Formats: sequence, structure tokens, C-alpha cells
Amino acid sequence: MGRGRMRRLADVALDSLYAVRAEMDHAARPGSADGLRDGVGAPVLLLPGVYETWRFLRPVGERLHALGHPVHVVPGFGYNRGSVPEMAERAQAHLVARDLRGVVVIAHSKGGLIGKHMMVVNDAEGRIARMIAINTPFAGSSYARWARGRVLREFAPTGPTLAALSARRESDARTVSVYSELDPVIPGGSELPGATNIRLPLVGHFRLLSEPLLLDTVAGLLGHGTSPGLAATGG
Repeated sequence: MGRGRMRRLADVALDSLYAVRAEMDHAARPGSADGLRDGVGAPVLLLPGVYETWRFLRPVGERLHALGHPVHVVPGFGYNRGSVPEMAERAQAHLVARDLRGVVVIAHSKGGLIGKHMMVVNDAEGRIARMIAINTPFAGSSYARWARGRVLREFAPTGPTLAALSARRESDARTVSVYSELDPVIPGGSELPGATNIRLPLVGHFRLLSEPLLLDTVAGLLGHGTSPGLAATGG
């Protein structure tokens, strides 16, 4: 087995281990997001990936809350196993119930597809200002073709969900897609034509969620200092 192949397998293993450890940590200290809802900055909505709770995005949420942003999560989102349209409708209902406007969506993986669905279908009142999507499979993942069950097959590149979202381009200019240079879950990458794309010199689908470079990049995109990721890629 070549060194490159061994490195890739090691990266996949470490990324999976991070996800397991993160889930164990979240179970040990589940907590609530209620304490993050105060602040005078633009409201932030966290949208996690599939089989994730909002706590996978806790490092991002806590960083932005410390910078003055009220941070919201969607009650009842659970492990995000519903279809993209279903979860988008649920998330949009939360924005309406809280009368949130000028919202910045911060999404991981499937959460970015949900955020895009909201922007092009659900958000008739224009409550969402923009979205920062992290490692989102905008073009799908080739691995989804062999997935068992509808939850993961929804990410198949030729599936109806991805096809419908790909055809809607009107929100792409308000989207920043941030992604690691090697994502073992999305081998085709997360570049979104028409969006601002930022590739970070990081590895993993989950691990980058707590990386200082990712946190600094997101903070910079919200106007808190410069975004090192954006500077590194030239926008």
C-alpha cells in the first residue's frame, strides 16, 4: 500500500474518531443553546449536518456569541434525519416564530443544502441575508450512491434533491462555501459556482469545525478582523 493511500486512510480514521469523540462529549454535557441567544450583532442560525446535533457547531456558535452575535438553533431538529425540504421548512418556521431578520446562516455539510433550500424556496420574506456553508456537498457525494436508506441517498449527485437545488442559482452570490482541501466524505469537494469559495489547508469533514483557522475565517467573514482563509485563497 502506498504512502498516499495510507495517509488517506489515516485521515479518514482520525476524522471519524473526531466525530465519535464529539458526540460523546455532547452527550456528556448536552446543555442548551438558550444562553447564546443574546447579542447586538446580526443573528446567526446554526444548521448541522446529517446525524449531527447543533452541538457539532458549538465551537463556531460560542465564538460568534462572544463577538456579540445572538446564536439560534432550531428546536426539534434532533439529529437532522429528515429530508432537506422538510428540515428547511422547519428551520424557516423558527425564523418566522422568532421574527429574525438579517440572518446569517452558518451551516455544516447537509445544513448548507438546507440553508440553500431556505434561501431559494422558503424565505419569501427575505429574512436570510447570507450563508456560510462549511464542507457542504453542493454537487453531492459519489459515496451516496451506495448508501442504504433514504437519509444518505439524498446526497447522490444525480438525485432529485441535488438536481433541484443545482438548478436554482439566485442565492449563490450570497453564499460563501468554506471547505477543507481533503474531505473524506465529499471526494468531489464543496466548490459552488457563483459563490465565494474558500479552500482551507485542513483535512477532514468534521475536524475542521473546531480548528482555529476555520473559526477565524468565519469570524472574519462576519466582519471581525480579516478572514485568513479568504486572504489565502484570494477570494
